[in-house]
Amino acid sequence: MRTTRVTVAALVAAAALTLTACRGETPARTDGVTQITGQSKAGTATVLDRPFDKPELVLTDTGGKPWNLREQTQGKPTLIYFGYTNCPDVCPLTMSNIAVARKALPKAEQENLRVVFVTTDPERDTPESLGAWLKAQDPSFIGLTGDFATIQAAARQLGIGIDPAKKETDGSVVSMHGAQVIAFSPKSNEGYLLYGENTTVDTYTKDLPKIIKGENP
Repeated sequence: MRTTRVTVAALVAAAALTLTACRGETPARTDGVTQITGQSKAGTATVLDRPFDKPELVLTDTGGKPWNLREQTQGKPTLIYFGYTNCPDVCPLTMSNIAVARKALPKAEQENLRVVFVTTDPERDTPESLGAWLKAQDPSFIGLTGDFATIQAAARQLGIGIDPAKKETDGSVVSMHGAQVIAFSPKSNEGYLLYGENTTVDTYTKDLPKIIKGENP
């Protein structure tokens, strides 16, 4: 299979453009976003040449308590996604695909995996509303909300561009964001794989057993 080299910035731009289905007309800005390169094959994850350090990020979980990303996911295989609960398509589909793939894992591996959803629309995504939305996807999923500037800075460290939510002329509120999922290895605690918004259930199902072990798919 042919291997290609891509930049995270290019992936961010492509994902943001596809998010026009979320009623956005302008891609999320990518200025200030970390740019690195990686290896990808058609239909698979991008293996990053230089893995991401896990951000120093403390936000509020769905129970209203402080949640430290580094501490709570230390030594755990972890998937992180930035999105919002009012997104009509990409966000629920991504989380649903991961939920289905997670259920295919053995019980012990399901319990070991951490799936973290960080809202890009913290003004509307309260701990309560975020918790209710994620419970419908998978009760094990971790939802985080908090200060937008803090969330945006963490996303940029991971090569993901997000913009503040804005109100459209029709009264709807849109949150533009890159739609990548970052996988962190339990061995190094670094983000070493990037999945685009078109990643299928089959791909996640195939890759999760390797991610659990910190291996490349």
